[in-house]
Amino acid sequence: MLRILSLLLVLMGLTVQPAVAQGGPLRIVIDQGVVEPLPFAAPEFVAETPQARQLARDITAVVVADLVGTGLFREIPGSAHIAKVTSFDSPVQYADWKAINAQALITGAVSVAGDGRMNVKFRLFDVYADAPLGSGLQFAGTSDSWRRVAHKVADQVYSRITGEGGYFDSRVVYIAESGPKNNRAKRLAVMDYDGANSKFLTDSSALVLAPRFSPKGDRVLYTSYETGFPQIYLMDVASVSRRALADQPGTMTFAPRFSPDGNTVVFSLSRGGNTDIYTLDLASGARKQLTTAPSIETGPSFSPDGKRIVFTSDRSGSQQLYVMPATGGEPKRISFGKGRYSTPVWSPRGDMIAFTKQNQGRFHIGVMRTDGSEERLLTASFLDEGPSWAPNGRVIMFMRQGSGAGGTSALYSVDVSGRNLRKVPVPTAASDPAWSPLLQ
Repeated sequence: MLRILSLLLVLMGLTVQPAVAQGGPLRIVIDQGVVEPLPFAAPEFVAETPQARQLARDITAVVVADLVGTGLFREIPGSAHIAKVTSFDSPVQYADWKAINAQALITGAVSVAGDGRMNVKFRLFDVYADAPLGSGLQFAGTSDSWRRVAHKVADQVYSRITGEGGYFDSRVVYIAESGPKNNRAKRLAVMDYDGANSKFLTDSSALVLAPRFSPKGDRVLYTSYETGFPQIYLMDVASVSRRALADQPGTMTFAPRFSPDGNTVVFSLSRGGNTDIYTLDLASGARKQLTTAPSIETGPSFSPDGKRIVFTSDRSGSQQLYVMPATGGEPKRISFGKGRYSTPVWSPRGDMIAFTKQNQGRFHIGVMRTDGSEERLLTASFLDEGPSWAPNGRVIMFMRQGSGAGGTSALYSVDVSGRNLRKVPVPTAASDPAWSPLLQ
């Protein structure tokens, strides 16, 4: 197990250096750059009933795709395998897996009962330690839930090897776009994190923007122009029922986000030419104004502990990032680089803030520490914007738009290290992604 964990620290872009603190315990300093993904083997899961053959094949493929898609793992293809797994209970021939340089081995089995109920079990092995890495687990469900089960298996494997939480069993709400660039129809849609199972939540009769999941993933906030002005709506994902929030004549509301407990919404309200940040208690409807400056304050995002809010303001003469107490009060500017900053969002880990930056005609997705230090730009293109964090705080999804009249919007993801930039396979042009928490 120690060998796998050490290897993974290296491939995650980290170097392990033992250091002894004065009068304290041994500690590990982690820094430096990327080496190589960890090689693993995942023989096709065993079909324990005839009805499970295709499911076993499909589940194995999704588990492999999840792991390889992180950029942290490399699959050793089945054509290179020496040992053949024909029974879930067969003893592991570690020497055969060592011979092909597999550091980790995933085995599994799938069965389907007469009523259509499916059972999936798996084991993970540290090949060089000649030992299991954690206990075997099994998941039960209906056959049509096989993709979720595959994501759950991959999450377990990922977590056991990296020590981080997984993010595969999650969803993304986004804006599905169609039509010419100067007259796009935009619909609210939701999909699995990898682009599968996409479905619409609204029609194209009104422009919609900036959807955001609740902390439990059961509700979505978004902005709609169906009245002719931007207005925030709250939707129940299961029933697709919705209601308007903070609806007051003569105002425009937009850029909403939930508080960490899901009981409060923070948003921007524009009235009389001035835009400030407000909170709304969802139970009582009580509203509180947090900023009063004669400038534009927008894009608020809570810290994971709910104690602070990061937002964008042009009070200094250009768009910059500020942090203030969640109850209001004097904000502190945290961005000081060249260019304009927008769409800040706090990492689920609480240690970083992601943002959009525009500088010298280019757009970037970047991250910085919550005090503004250690700013790093992860991407650069004609137009990158709207970052959203994966539930474990390792991956960021965002929108990228091409230049020119034919330039379309697409979703991309990138590791927080700046590696592994990948296009997300969405069935339509897409923008404004927002990641859900891990599903329950």
